[in-house]
Amino acid sequence: MDIKLETTNNQLVTVSIDGDMDALGCRDIKDVVEHILKLEQNNEVVMDLDKVHFMDSSGIGAIVYLYKRLKEINRAISIHNVSGQPLELMELLRISSAIPVHTKHTSTYRESL
Repeated sequence: MDIKLETTNNQLVTVSIDGDMDALGCRDIKDVVEHILKLEQNNEVVMDLDKVHFMDSSGIGAIVYLYKRLKEINRAISIHNVSGQPLELMELLRISSAIPVHTKHTSTYRESL
């Protein structure tokens, strides 16, 4: 898994992930999270999952870990460009009830009741 960070206007950091978010791919995610948390000037984190085609519980765990750590310091996270199997998993686990999820094909994902 390849992770790229891009900062925009000192307010937004985009985390672009390329590869599977599984146990092997997510093994170094805590180092990236710690780096993001040190970027004090950024208020919002966007996870771009455009190039993620598979996600398991390790990927969900990494997202939830980042969400909780950001929430502790009053910062926000949103997930963008998610589709396929990762979107199905997020729908099943109702991730959008805590984190805004934007699909690849529509502007915003909303849970169906």
